Amino acid sequence: MPKQVWFLILGTFINTVGNSFLWPLNSIYIHDHLGKSLTVAGVVLMLNSLAGVFGNLVGGFLFDKLGGYKAILIGVVLNLCSITLLTLWHDWPQYVIFLAMLGFSGGIVYPAIYAIAGSAWPEGGRKAFNSIFLANNVGVAIGPALAGIIADFIFDYVFSANLFFYAVFFVLVLTTYKRFDQRDVTTKSLGKDEQGRQKGPILAIGILSISLVVCWLSYSQWSATISSYTQGLGMSLSEYSLLWTLNGFLIVAVQPIIRPLIKRWENKIKHQLVLGLVLMSLSFIVVYFAGDFKMFAAAMIILTFGEVFFTPVIPLIANRLAPPGQQGFYQGLVNSATTIGRMIGPVFGGFMVDMYGMQVLMIILSILLVFAIIPCLLYDRSLKNLES
Repeated sequence: MPKQVWFLILGTFINTVGNSFLWPLNSIYIHDHLGKSLTVAGVVLMLNSLAGVFGNLVGGFLFDKLGGYKAILIGVVLNLCSITLLTLWHDWPQYVIFLAMLGFSGGIVYPAIYAIAGSAWPEGGRKAFNSIFLANNVGVAIGPALAGIIADFIFDYVFSANLFFYAVFFVLVLTTYKRFDQRDVTTKSLGKDEQGRQKGPILAIGILSISLVVCWLSYSQWSATISSYTQGLGMSLSEYSLLWTLNGFLIVAVQPIIRPLIKRWENKIKHQLVLGLVLMSLSFIVVYFAGDFKMFAAAMIILTFGEVFFTPVIPLIANRLAPPGQQGFYQGLVNSATTIGRMIGPVFGGFMVDMYGMQVLMIILSILLVFAIIPCLLYDRSLKNLES
């Protein structure tokens, strides 16, 4: 594995630990500490994700124009400014403004990280993106567990811990990422034939993005409606945060278990996408019946197995589809689709729970995830038609 990828793994881990101090607890803080409804909490998280959509696109653009180091550095500096303001002022309505700023700045970072990983280790295939995915989820395993303990003690310290880890990430970027050898990016104008060949990949990404939106609309319920639902059932913040620790731990622990199947399906990307969505759908059926920590833990285990098959494949597909010099743009597109799902999810989930209850929402999510299989099976049809 190239040295650049190792630094990306370390940076992703530090960034995620800091970030995961806050995002699992957002709905709880807005609902329980600021006294707002779940629907209002959903709108606040929607604004955070909407800002993230623009951040993803900006981050991809900056990578293609300025290179990975400058793109990530810009994102991290803006991150530090946003979380500093949020740490100092987190009452209503300042919380809404600074959380949206944090969404935008955080969105800049990840397309650049995935684009660097793909260009630094092209022969690694799925391994490069899976390494970033694992680092992200080891951070998820540690961050929420610590956040739950801190929040049970004094919630305000959660913001300070987030700021500390962003500062560490900034130092890492400043001292190591500048050494990355960035490939020159050409911005030559495309001829008509080249423009025609680009329509197929763009259309393929657009079709696949339908599945991404549905997937993350569903997944976001764990940090939105399900988080508050567990509190209503009498679970503590530390128990809820432990679910995310279980998620992060399992993502690493199951790698040896799934490796033989992944190796067999190395060139069968659709198999991995479909299995991932089926398992995610089943996890929400388990939540439908859940009433205690053990049942929620079982649902999280199933969700995690779905995640390890589905998620690492997406940046791999984007990297393969991207024309030369547009890796950042394509990574920005798939990250934007993911963020749109996270944007819609809390509002949709909050409305459904307020109107019809949690059980109805779980059934709808399970059905939507099954339908999300269709775009995964059809996304490359435009490429085949173009080749013919």
